[in-house]
Amino acid sequence: MKLVIVDNKNKKQFIQYYKNQHLNNPLKRDSLSGMVKSLLYGKSVLCKSVDLQPLMVMDNNKILMICILAYAHRMNDYIQISFFESEEFNIKAFNMILNRAEKWAKEKGASKISASLNIHVNYGLGFLDSHYDAPQSFGMGHNPPFYHEYFKQNGFTPIPMVSYKKNMTQVHELLNKNIRKKIESKYTVREVNFNNLQSEVDIYTKINNEAFKKHLFYYPRKKEEDMELFKDLKFLLKPENLIFVEKDEAPVGFMLWYPDFNQLIKPSETVGIKTVIKNKLFHKKINTFKIVEMGVIPSEQNKGAIFALFNYCFKCTKGKYDFFESSWILEDNINSRCFGIKWADGESKHYKAYIKELNNENI
Repeated sequence: MKLVIVDNKNKKQFIQYYKNQHLNNPLKRDSLSGMVKSLLYGKSVLCKSVDLQPLMVMDNNKILMICILAYAHRMNDYIQISFFESEEFNIKAFNMILNRAEKWAKEKGASKISASLNIHVNYGLGFLDSHYDAPQSFGMGHNPPFYHEYFKQNGFTPIPMVSYKKNMTQVHELLNKNIRKKIESKYTVREVNFNNLQSEVDIYTKINNEAFKKHLFYYPRKKEEDMELFKDLKFLLKPENLIFVEKDEAPVGFMLWYPDFNQLIKPSETVGIKTVIKNKLFHKKINTFKIVEMGVIPSEQNKGAIFALFNYCFKCTKGKYDFFESSWILEDNINSRCFGIKWADGESKHYKAYIKELNNENI
């Protein structure tokens, strides 16, 4: 058994192993192998601000485990174990990766190791920790239960997260008439203008960086990084899927929601142009929509802007979908969890991220 640092000779092997963990599995879908390829070949904008070490643990010619160690310059306390995949439980193989991560942390002056964060929260966070027999929804992780043993056995602290789900078929209105009038007199909501994408992404990035600056796993984004994200996403999205809430004509928040595109993707397929075509032709086959991300600048939090976003989203989705599902929410994010508890039927899936504090003097 040996640890291999991936280079030009074995990049294709690494990518194929990653894809194989998601393809031809009735519960999983391959939505991120394109991102993995872009990172490994230096084509992503992120490569300008993140140092990467793609790793494979091999036994003879068989790959046992892979990950990309990442050091994000704007999150320099951490070495990330990102895009982690393991077909079978093998603690010895994992410890080889962990040892490499700890040594790199010492070289970089990082004091922590994270697991399940894929470079940035926009590309994935959290290992599935319940509902292992349920299908993977778009943008969320899916993994076997044994993943958690790697981190439990190595002194990582778990960071619990939860998603929420609701049956929308019997919901006729979200807010009562008086509350809705009060909210609409204070805030307006508009859809994104994809014809002016650069300006719109600039707004999205600024709000993100203000709204999430205290988030445990968030670090500030640059406009060009979010441009890359939406250039890939915009072919799947309609203007109604990214909405901005404004007060006195100034943007103060946003919501990103979209249909669960995984319901259109076959187990043998990777997200791509075929997904775009299917979404245009067979969008009625999707019965669930997802609220992926919401952000409101600090000065407007708890003042009704979130209600305005939810109300507009409800208008867009009413009668079109049977179910709503949220993205993951940190367990200690009381405000967001309160929305989930109030409007959802209950908790849906559970996830965990992991952090390990290091004593670099002993590494």
